[in-house]
Amino acid sequence: MTFDIVRVAEHVHGHLGWLAAAALIHPAILLRNRKRKAHWSIAAATFLPTLAGGLGMWVYGPYRDRIKQSIFIDARWVGLLFERKEHLAFAAILLSWAGAATYTLAPNANEPTRDALRTLAFRAYVAAAVLATAVALLGTVVASFRSF
Repeated sequence: MTFDIVRVAEHVHGHLGWLAAAALIHPAILLRNRKRKAHWSIAAATFLPTLAGGLGMWVYGPYRDRIKQSIFIDARWVGLLFERKEHLAFAAILLSWAGAATYTLAPNANEPTRDALRTLAFRAYVAAAVLATAVALLGTVVASFRSF
């Protein structure tokens, strides 16, 4: 068996995806309390999905060239799951950044706005966690069907 950096990157991407889903749950739990500080949790829950998404973007070119067509030929529904996974992953990353932005803005806002921003950050991380978990599940289904 020869060393294939894309295969390694695909595996790391999958593991990072599950780790990102878990990391997104943490700020969702912490931010239930509007006064709780969650700086490190917010940083990890924004960085990990972004890193996983960036690695996924890097792997997409070889995936498209080597695997995508055969998946659609053999099982179109699996190919469509992958397409949905991409869209949901983008939404999860976007929501994690929205949560980080609203959390960061909250301390400098007046009282009612601060509470609203903290609530928005909480909701963004809850939604991102749900989407990231769905993405990780879909990715596992696709990878178990066909991989590099």
